[in-house]
Amino acid sequence: MTEYAVRLTRLTYSYPDGTPALDSIDLDIQSGERVALVGPSGAGKSTLLLHLNGILHGSGTVRILGQSVADGDLKLIRKQVGLVFQDPNDQLFCPTVFEDIAFGPLNLAVPAQEIGKRVERALNDVMLDYSYANRSAHHLSHGERKRVALATVLAMEPAILALDEPTSNLDPGNRRHLIELISSLPATLILGTHDLEMVLALCTRTIVMDRGKIRADGETRKLLSDAELMEKHGLEVPLSLRVRN
Repeated sequence: MTEYAVRLTRLTYSYPDGTPALDSIDLDIQSGERVALVGPSGAGKSTLLLHLNGILHGSGTVRILGQSVADGDLKLIRKQVGLVFQDPNDQLFCPTVFEDIAFGPLNLAVPAQEIGKRVERALNDVMLDYSYANRSAHHLSHGERKRVALATVLAMEPAILALDEPTSNLDPGNRRHLIELISSLPATLILGTHDLEMVLALCTRTIVMDRGKIRADGETRKLLSDAELMEKHGLEVPLSLRVRN
């Protein structure tokens, strides 16, 4: 039997003002897969990601590693799903970087003697020196805050990593480092992004969303090379694929 990391069944959600955001989404993602969600702004990518650990609740079913989000232990589910927001300022709120990274493990009742090790390992994973631990995240550059936000999730050792626009507003060097880091991680990856070159680098499967629905689902290079499909949903064939063609 296939082990699904994520299984969505007829997931539907509308914003409080009644605007539809997700319309009967059916989606299975196997453990170990690397999947991109692409589409124009307002397609529903971020809204879908926010359902994976119970931040939003729509109708339909969301299952994480076989456990229903609606009926399950949210603390356990949030341990399994590491969600990194588009804006790191939405994720970082403690006085120091150490406290930001330690916050998740502490709430998961990780033993106190293990916390420091997790913080150090997470900083190392995102290529930041341990000296950052005593600094305030809000005094760091945007790229550094992006990496700290990812470290707060890695410290919880999630099985599933859900990233919302991880390269937005990054300079080329920080973007390259972040892609290299994500590529090295063993977790199941679900990536919501407009950065189609990053999708080519990281994801073997791509899902095109538009107006709250899945419009296409398939092998990344095949989908992103389809100029008609891309144009229809407000996207463009990535430059690297156009050059090769």
